[in-house]
Amino acid sequence: MKGLLVFTALFVAVFGKETFNGDQVLRITAKDEVQLALLKDLTEMEHLNLDVWREPTDLSTPVDVRVPFIRLQTVKAFLDAEDITYDVLIQDLQVMLDEEQEQMLTAARTAAPRTTNDFDYSNYHTIDQIYAFQDMLVAENPNLVSKIVIGKSYEGRPLTVLKFSTGGTNKPGLWIDTGIHSREWVTQASGTWFAKKIVKDLGRDAVLTAILNKMDIFLEIMTNPDGFAFTQAKNRMWRKTRKPNPGSTCVGTDPNRNWNAGFGGPGASASPCSETYRGPKAHSESEVKSIVDFVTSHGKLKSFVSIHSYSQMLLYPYGYTTTPCKDQNELHNLAQKAITDLASLYGTSYRFGSIINTIYQASGGTIDWTYDQGIKYSYTFELRDTGRYGFILPANQIIPTAEETWLALMAIMKHASDNTL
Repeated sequence: MKGLLVFTALFVAVFGKETFNGDQVLRITAKDEVQLALLKDLTEMEHLNLDVWREPTDLSTPVDVRVPFIRLQTVKAFLDAEDITYDVLIQDLQVMLDEEQEQMLTAARTAAPRTTNDFDYSNYHTIDQIYAFQDMLVAENPNLVSKIVIGKSYEGRPLTVLKFSTGGTNKPGLWIDTGIHSREWVTQASGTWFAKKIVKDLGRDAVLTAILNKMDIFLEIMTNPDGFAFTQAKNRMWRKTRKPNPGSTCVGTDPNRNWNAGFGGPGASASPCSETYRGPKAHSESEVKSIVDFVTSHGKLKSFVSIHSYSQMLLYPYGYTTTPCKDQNELHNLAQKAITDLASLYGTSYRFGSIINTIYQASGGTIDWTYDQGIKYSYTFELRDTGRYGFILPANQIIPTAEETWLALMAIMKHASDNTL
């Protein structure tokens, strides 16, 4: 009966959703700085309603843009006129979304899991299903897992963190968060897999056991729950929070531009309608402020990893300045070790380096703030893929993505543990 209710809720949610019929994702390649400047201008024209999946940064990286069907002719004519090369990565976005929705509906027809062993880690899940998974994991493992509510989202949802601890007080901590950008579903799905992996491997994996004997692990799976719920009920491509912006009809702030680290600088927008809107002030979003308060009150976090998708990158500070962070050599070498371990499983290739030199300049970012708070091992992942599917990564890639990412996380957590007194 419960499975049927979930199915019905999903079916009802389909209606009233924003659709993307005929929308295409274009991969655009600039051949010189003139074309790159034109692309930057193009992506900033708000009246075109372009959704930039990968921003124009330099000549070595293509630009991925979702173009609404009604703007396709205009955009393609502009690119042709300027002799700018492009390919169609996704022919019709709605076709992919329909396939994703059908797979979720099919999975929902099965009985609800009785234990976390029965949970289907190979499929995407609703926000309520993930909340239920967390509660089940805590109930099954009361001596290892506890749930901490660090705050509430704008719409009143709990901001929950799973704490994995083998006991003791005042232990150093390791932080992992997923889903800060709500449409990056493979991150929340990976987060549930990580949670179960920790429970399964304690006592079996000597390295993880040694880490947990010394440190606690904190995992926030749904860092932006309002946005995540909105992706499922209304707009699958929603990225930001859901807090209204006074004086604007546009809703939400980019929670990865809202931190007090170069806040308001280049790489963050002052426009509430922009996908990279920084917010009215640093830490204005409860989803961000709750983490800030937790980090400050805990005082002993040694690693902070924020997980995004897509692009297959492992990044360290800084994003808001070209000045290298003081621990750059160590962070660079550790990143290289982590992505080497990651690639050992399926051969997935990652780029790595500082944010500003590897992806783009971005002000007000998460790990720049955490690093400046003294959390040396601060990293951001950009998970699979490199653009074929982008934010609509097929569910059959969830477990492989989580498995390989876990190897990189273990490298980071072990290094942080080994270098903590």
